[in-house]
Amino acid sequence: MTDVLARLATLPDPLPAAPDAIDAQVLGRGATAPDWVRLRDEPATRDAAALILLYPDAAGEAHLVLTERPAGTHRHAGQISFPGGKRDPGDAFPAGTALREANEEVGLDTDRDPVAVLGLLDVVDVRVSGFLLVPVIAVAWREPLLTPDAREVAEILRVPVRHFLPSAPIEVVEAERDGWQLRYGAFPIGEHRVWSATGRILGQLGAVLGGR
Repeated sequence: MTDVLARLATLPDPLPAAPDAIDAQVLGRGATAPDWVRLRDEPATRDAAALILLYPDAAGEAHLVLTERPAGTHRHAGQISFPGGKRDPGDAFPAGTALREANEEVGLDTDRDPVAVLGLLDVVDVRVSGFLLVPVIAVAWREPLLTPDAREVAEILRVPVRHFLPSAPIEVVEAERDGWQLRYGAFPIGEHRVWSATGRILGQLGAVLGGR
C-alpha cells in the first residue's frame, strides 16, 4: 500500500492510457446499431462520478472496492462496476458525488472510516447511458465497513490492486450484445470479468501504478 500511495501522490500529466486490449471491437453488425455504438447527435451532457476506493488489508496489500450489479433485465445487469452515479444538485462534484453514491450503494460512512481524495483519472464517455463519468481516486486508512444496498448491489468485491497492473492478464472475450458480435478485453477476477468503462478505468489506474 505504501508504494501505491507514493505513486498516486503526484499523478502524471498527461495520464497514461489504459491498455488497448480493453477496447471493444465489432466483429459482426446487426441491422441497427445499438445506442452504445452510434455516435450521438449531441454530446453527452449528464455528469457522473465513480469512486475508486483504495485501502490496505491486514497484511498491508492495497485493495479496492468494486460492486456487482443485481441480475435483471436492465442494461448493466450483473456487470462489475465502481460505486458511483449521476450528479445531484448541490453535490460538490465530482468527489462529493462519488462519496454520496458510495454511501448510498455500499454504506461507506466517512465519519467512521475517513477517506482522503487523491485525484482524478480521465473522464470516460459512457455512451450507453449518455454520462460523462469522472473517476475519483480516494484512500481509506483501514478496511472500511461496508453494507450493500440490495436494490443497487448484489455483492461487494474487495479486490487486490495487483489484478490491474500492467503485468496482470487480460482475457479476450467474444460475445453478442444487442445483436452485435463483439470482441473485448476483460480483467478476470475469480468468476467475474471486468470490462467496459470499469475495465478501462482500472486499466488506466494500473498504468499509473505500473509507470516509472
